[in-house]
Amino acid sequence: MNTNSEVVYKYFPNLTEVQKKQFDMLEDCYRDWNAKINVISRKDVDSLYVRHVLHSLAIAKYVEFKPGEKILDVGTGGGFPGLPLAILFPETEFLLVDSIGKKIKVVNEVASSIGLKNLKGLHARAEAVEGRFDFIVSRAVTRLKDFYPWVKDKVTKQSKNAIPNGILYLKGGDLREEIRESNLEASLVPIADYFNEDFFETKYIVYIPFY
Repeated sequence: MNTNSEVVYKYFPNLTEVQKKQFDMLEDCYRDWNAKINVISRKDVDSLYVRHVLHSLAIAKYVEFKPGEKILDVGTGGGFPGLPLAILFPETEFLLVDSIGKKIKVVNEVASSIGLKNLKGLHARAEAVEGRFDFIVSRAVTRLKDFYPWVKDKVTKQSKNAIPNGILYLKGGDLREEIRESNLEASLVPIADYFNEDFFETKYIVYIPFY
């Protein structure tokens, strides 16, 4: 067992053996790929499970994706937040997009290595993605006022979940001005409410519902 991944088990104690194995495998996968392509910052590889995996999974503490729902991860980079969420919700469909092709190659290779069947990585800009999704997830790609136009026509209005469909955006710092300038109805959810590691003290989920 990978002891570094135990921080995930601490907050998600009901993982199946398959899910535990998939989470355990992530560190070797990302170390291997990071040696070839700088997918995540070098200093962050040692903190992969807190700064990337657990950070991504904060979304799962706020909303539980349902079987058959479709999730679009915009600007996924090396696969965050979409890839850890795809492990946690194996019956939910995930499409991860990024405009940098080599990062999507890593996403697809990591997913294949750990046996993820419900995730597809696509080299594309968000605006070019076809179809509609239940939720859009992303991690600090750009300011909300710039991000929203990329995805505003890609959310299906009919919700199957406990909360209305919408955007779940991971970002840190003082976000009040950014939300104000976006003119969006947004809720700020402190990730420190879910995880007690110091890293999460100023990190939030920004939730923008689509009614």
